[in-house]
Amino acid sequence: MTLELRPLSPALQQKAIDELNENPTRIAEDLQMFREWILKQPHIRSRLDDQFLIAFLRGSKYSLEKAKKKLDGYYTMRTNFPELFESLIDEQRARAILRMCLGAHLPLPLGEDGPRLVLMRPGHYNPDLASLYELMRLDLLFQDLVMLEDDHVVIGGYVHLIDFAGFSTKHALQFQPAKMRHLIYYMEEALPIRTRSQHLFNTSSAFETIFGMMKPLLPGKVKERIMVHTSMESVYEKVPLKYFPKEYGGENGSIEEIVAAGEETLMKYREYLAEQKQYGTDEKLRPGQPINFDAIFGVDGTFRKLEVD
Repeated sequence: MTLELRPLSPALQQKAIDELNENPTRIAEDLQMFREWILKQPHIRSRLDDQFLIAFLRGSKYSLEKAKKKLDGYYTMRTNFPELFESLIDEQRARAILRMCLGAHLPLPLGEDGPRLVLMRPGHYNPDLASLYELMRLDLLFQDLVMLEDDHVVIGGYVHLIDFAGFSTKHALQFQPAKMRHLIYYMEEALPIRTRSQHLFNTSSAFETIFGMMKPLLPGKVKERIMVHTSMESVYEKVPLKYFPKEYGGENGSIEEIVAAGEETLMKYREYLAEQKQYGTDEKLRPGQPINFDAIFGVDGTFRKLEVD
């Protein structure tokens, strides 16, 4: 069987073997077992291409049971909470939001087998012209593409650099705890991408308000990854300055160029993103008991894992 997979660099292949339990001689067999399970699920309509499916195996460290739960959760969340996951219908609107330069996947990873660095600037938009969740929908759209394109993310994960400069009370007022619970659950339990650490800096009183609201919603393992820095020197101890973009005095590309490349990526995957709408779950066909989302999310903010047969 010929696999339609992008070959890994030697460094990333070794990392996949050492940390994700990948056995290159078994990849075809592992993918086939996963694909056969998907085809037997009456309620799941899933992509079946190799590059898409291997992201779930790698994101589950080749535990087939965990990969099943992630894929089921991935499509279940997208079907039942479309307000978070639907693509921006207006292509011009998507481009306009992208050009706000709110975030950038930086070209140089943190080491040859390291995670992808992502700069995020949640205070770098006018809250009168765009909503927080419109921005999140665009980010989630790019997560779908990253799963296909970026082996550093799928194997090494993410390190987030979150700059809160300019973050105001108006930005904070767009925060909705219920939607944030859904988003956190999706990122932790369904998306096959690991977040290694999050470095928050240039914080303000508005940030303190929003962070105080978010902390009770965060699972313990997420809280452990978050570092709030009081100085840039503290940030540089974790992520050296050279890994920041040129606008920050670093050597890791320019935000303007990265955003332009993002626009090209959107154009390249227009058909792929349009196809995403045909995939999902049909809860009426799910074997066993229907999902009780109140039980999963709970009023206390804690999450319970989706059960999969």
